[in-house]
Amino acid sequence: MKKQIHYFLTAVLFFTRIPCPKWVDHSPEALNKSSRYFPLVGMLVGGIAALVYYGCTFIFSPEISLVLSMISSVWTTGAFHEDGFADTCDGFGGGWTKEKILTIMKDSRLGTFGVIGLLSILSLKFLSLQALSSQINIPIVLIAGHAISRFIATILLYTHEYVRDIDTSKIKPTTKQMSTTSLIIAAFFGILPLFLFQNLFVFLSIIPLVIVYAYMGHFFKKWIGGQTGDCAGALQQVAEVVFYISLLVLWKLF
Repeated sequence: MKKQIHYFLTAVLFFTRIPCPKWVDHSPEALNKSSRYFPLVGMLVGGIAALVYYGCTFIFSPEISLVLSMISSVWTTGAFHEDGFADTCDGFGGGWTKEKILTIMKDSRLGTFGVIGLLSILSLKFLSLQALSSQINIPIVLIAGHAISRFIATILLYTHEYVRDIDTSKIKPTTKQMSTTSLIIAAFFGILPLFLFQNLFVFLSIIPLVIVYAYMGHFFKKWIGGQTGDCAGALQQVAEVVFYISLLVLWKLF
């Protein structure tokens, strides 16, 4: 149990700004095992965003509350996944060979594709949540969205080889392929929040998420031969928005 707590806190330390005990470090074993708790970290981040949204609704409009909620989640993670999404947009938008794509993705500067990509996905995230706010309990949506989108990203870590050099990579937990046990644990925490909706139709949202994973996974495999941490971050961001849009469709149909 102590090891599992260590793995979880390692994931919290690596993927958020939340303070952790001093004995939690970035050891290679803990970093690689921590991937099983990515969705649980998503529940934590989503929970913070949910609390901010709920608290702000007592003072501000739903729209302002949503913006502040989104800002809180970005601050909590240090824009970790948004940065990966932007780098992926720049890399695949501006590169035509594997080497060029990876070189652009490693560049810390933000390019045109990255700016347009971030503006687009943040706008979609806000507008979809705004549309959902009149139909569903938004705090539950945020917790579930952050958790299941991170689970979808962990599937990519399980199925695709890492293609960047370990010494130069900034996403070291993804340098080794996940174990099946870790994937099962991640699946448990990723899907668990869906039960909060008390509506079985919500599980249909998994279908478009799997389609998104399959398409993006194929795309990454075709162009660079596998995945990088930036690719996983991009998949998480896309999966989160697709989950929200899927809920809009499901609530309209059912």
